[in-house]
Amino acid sequence: MLRTTIFPGRYFQGKDARKHLEKELERYGEKGFVVCDPFVTENLLPDFEPYMRDGIQVSIEEFAGECSDEEIQRLVELVKKKEPDFTVGLGGGKTIDTAKAVAHEALLPVAVVPTIAATDAPCSALSVIYTEAGEFKRFLFLRKNPDLVLVDTQIVANAPVELLVSEMGDALATWFEAESCMSSYAANMTGTVGSVTAYSLAEFCSDTLLRYGVSAKTACENGVVTPALERIVEANTLLSGLGFESGGLAAAHAIHNGLTLLPQAHHCYHGEKVAFGTVASLILTDKPTEIIDEVYSFCESVRLPTTLADLGLSETSDDNLMKVARASCAEGETIHNEPIPVTPYMVFASLKAADAEGRRRRKNQ
Repeated sequence: MLRTTIFPGRYFQGKDARKHLEKELERYGEKGFVVCDPFVTENLLPDFEPYMRDGIQVSIEEFAGECSDEEIQRLVELVKKKEPDFTVGLGGGKTIDTAKAVAHEALLPVAVVPTIAATDAPCSALSVIYTEAGEFKRFLFLRKNPDLVLVDTQIVANAPVELLVSEMGDALATWFEAESCMSSYAANMTGTVGSVTAYSLAEFCSDTLLRYGVSAKTACENGVVTPALERIVEANTLLSGLGFESGGLAAAHAIHNGLTLLPQAHHCYHGEKVAFGTVASLILTDKPTEIIDEVYSFCESVRLPTTLADLGLSETSDDNLMKVARASCAEGETIHNEPIPVTPYMVFASLKAADAEGRRRRKNQ
């Protein structure tokens, strides 16, 4: 049986890691094109720019805000004019996915510099493409993983804690989805079955979250870098990235994709919707009660969504939930990687049950 596991070329993490940007970037050339998150442009660029311009020539272009085909094409045209040696994605998940897609189209190396640990986009050979209105459109599979991923944990510690928590929600799905793919021999994001290494990393990701998540949240709330925060940043960024890509996706992310159809939930972070998709998936796949209880308890301890109201969907109709369920079960969706046949009604019922359980637990606390 063929098995594939893929990795970024170089992963560099730690307090003040940004001060090593010049040394790391010069491996790829002397001229760079930086796709910069709007928030970073306004608030953080002075923390990064001096370390990108020390011996390297860079041009900085502000990201328009949505990882859409239109934005990717706009930036590709600019790259053709600038003729850089490499590209850089500086910011959050959609900025990073856009920079990776631009590098893919322009046949250039790409360095990823996340300013938050709120996404597992940095390490993957995948960009999630949305419409300009923010609805999920498709996956863009890239030729290779990023050449460099550099994470400054002090910058992460200074970011809003809800961003760190959001990616814990995304990372929380990693093992459960990889486990489903392992059980069903479903393909990972490369199109082949994952390796034992990939599944083990996915499980280690889950173990790390459950053990260090609350302590990391406390550190981030106080703007300090601790060993627990370092572990969670690595779990959120590297372990989750390797786990989803080489382990595989299943129900939780498919449910997330369905939830993007409801405008009332657009204000929620990707990881928040994935977290609710995870608790729904545990009910969908009939996981043991003790596992469901552990996951709900973790979500409650770090304040991840466990009810529809947490996603802004307290007043949503059953018709809307069925719309989510149908989209989750669309042909080609990752929910079909589960080791059981899944129907829209089963997803609908799981969404209702997950919400009811979340409300019951909250009432009893």
